[in-house]
Parts: sequence; C-alpha cells; structure tokens
Amino acid sequence: MQDQVYIEALSVETLIGVYDFEREAKQTLLLDLTLEFDCRRAGETDDLQFALDYDALSKRVRAWSLEQTFELLETYAQQLCELIHSEFGIGCVNLKINKPAAVAGCAAVGLHIERRF
Repeated sequence: MQDQVYIEALSVETLIGVYDFEREAKQTLLLDLTLEFDCRRAGETDDLQFALDYDALSKRVRAWSLEQTFELLETYAQQLCELIHSEFGIGCVNLKINKPAAVAGCAAVGLHIERRF
C-alpha cells in the first residue's frame, strides 16, 4: 500500500453554482483530500523538506479556491486535482467535496473523485 497523507473537512470559500442566487456570494465547500505520498524519507530523517507540507498545501487550496469561479463541482474538482499534482507533485489525488447548502433538507451533497497522474 502506498503511503497517504490526508486532510479532512478543509473549509474553503469559492464562487460556485449554476443558479443565479449561487452566483451572488461565495459558498463554503468542505474538502476531504487523500494524497498518495511516499513518507519513508521523512520518517527516516525527521526532516520537513522530505515530507508533504499539508499546512502549505491547505493554504494554497484555500487561496486558489477564493480566486475561482465555476458552475460545476466537477470542474472545480478536476482543476483542483490538477493544481495539487502540478504544484505539489502528487501522483494520485482522492478528493471528496461536500457542498452543504446545495439542496434543502439534506446535510450535504457533493462529489468524490480520484485522479492519477
């Protein structure tokens, strides 16, 4: 099994949705990320330079999300996975997105994708 680094319920703000009322203000999305990353060298050396800096990754995802505007979660998800791959060298990104305010009467709806690069 490949090592994995995970981030659960990362709260981000972004402009997303197809309906006019969704285009008026940013919405909160909750992201669960599971990232394949070989942690062996970090574990052997106790050196951050060999680890996946999940704080830096989380900050980058939040900043990127604030800049974006999409209609579909699918587009947001695809482009976010591509960003994580290109900027952090992650070969496999497993992403679950919860959009809490999307449908009345339920806790959340969302999307779960995996991208291998």
